[in-house]
Amino acid sequence: MIYIVLLIVLALVAAWLLSQKSSGNKKEAAEVADDCCGAHEVCESDSLLSSSDKIEYYNDDELDRFKGTLSSEYSDEAIEEFRDVLYTLKEREVAGWMKSVQLRLVELPDIIREEALMIVEERRTQA
Repeated sequence: MIYIVLLIVLALVAAWLLSQKSSGNKKEAAEVADDCCGAHEVCESDSLLSSSDKIEYYNDDELDRFKGTLSSEYSDEAIEEFRDVLYTLKEREVAGWMKSVQLRLVELPDIIREEALMIVEERRTQA
């Protein structure tokens, strides 16, 4: 189920990126990304496919110890630790956090990934 949701979100993002490239609005979208408040039609900070490979920490460097742990193998305590980080983030930071964790080779627990994707999707539909 989670993989289906993830695939749908990724497909929507890819379709959006293709439409932006063909319509020439890509430059305009990049200009608002630095200061994105969520009111713009396009916001790069919501993109899970960000082209940046820069690792950014969100006061979550302690999560690096989970590198190599499979998403389905987390204890309840570890899941709560991820949840604490997720719910201290601003909504606009969630997609960047997910990208950062991925670049650090830390798999999010399945339930946290679902919750984070719901936040990102909800933010997109509100814009």
